[in-house]
Amino acid sequence: MKTTHRTLPGCPPALGPYSLAVTTGGPLLFVSGMTPWDPATGKIERGTITQQTRLVLENIRHVVEGAGAVLEKTVSCRVYLSNLTPETFKEMNAVYGEYFTGDHPPARATVGTQLLGFDVEIECVVALE
Repeated sequence: MKTTHRTLPGCPPALGPYSLAVTTGGPLLFVSGMTPWDPATGKIERGTITQQTRLVLENIRHVVEGAGAVLEKTVSCRVYLSNLTPETFKEMNAVYGEYFTGDHPPARATVGTQLLGFDVEIECVVALE
C-alpha cells in the first residue's frame, strides 16, 4: 500500500506532479527535495547558504512530523548545492550539524548541481519505526 502526502499543514506546497513524502507500506518515509520556502512569506527565499539551509531543514522537519515521523530517525540525506565550494559546504554543514546531532547521524551525499532560483535543496529518507 502506498501512502502519499501531497499537502501537509505548514509545509511547502507541492508545485508539480510529486508528493512531499511517500511511504510504500514499509518502514521508510521518502521525503522529496525541500527548498528554502518560507511559510511566513509563501516564497522561496534567497538569503545566505546558512539561511537557506535552515529553511530547508525546517521544511523537512515539518514534512517529517506531518507524516507522523521524527527527524531524529533520518537514515539518509542528499544535499544539493548550486555552488559547491569549501565555503558553501562549511556553511551548509554547520547548520546541518545542528539538526542531526548525536552518535548516529544519517548517511549523506553532497552534490554540486544547478538549481533554479535557490542554492540549497535536501531530500531524505526517514525510518518510521
